[in-house]
Amino acid sequence: MTAAFSTPIRVYFEDTDFSGRVYHGAFIRFLERGRTELLRASGLDHAALAARTPPLFFTLRRIDVTFHGPAVIDDLLTVDTTPIEAGRANFLLDQAIKVGERRIVSAQAELCLIDDRGRPQRPPDAVRAALSPPAS
Repeated sequence: MTAAFSTPIRVYFEDTDFSGRVYHGAFIRFLERGRTELLRASGLDHAALAARTPPLFFTLRRIDVTFHGPAVIDDLLTVDTTPIEAGRANFLLDQAIKVGERRIVSAQAELCLIDDRGRPQRPPDAVRAALSPPAS
């Protein structure tokens, strides 16, 4: 991957709480969509990984999230996802959710690739290429 991958997301009523602002848990779903779309854009998908022998699955090992501001119904958000570190079986991604150019959420997500018994696995070359940071 050479740069941040951007995923557009529209805010719907179901994403909001009683105040009319996006509920904090919805932002976690939006970040997940950004990570999934990055994989998909790289020619990978969760179903294909699960169909391998042995099957492989991504699990979220850790996520650090900072909320900077709100989003409301009908906002068009952009989730930017950038690989920043690749380990033997884990990947660190930097993520931002923006309204226009205004960053409203910052996150770092650590993903781990596991088998069907929950054991960490080395990623296939295609996964490593998709989730490795840009070459400097």
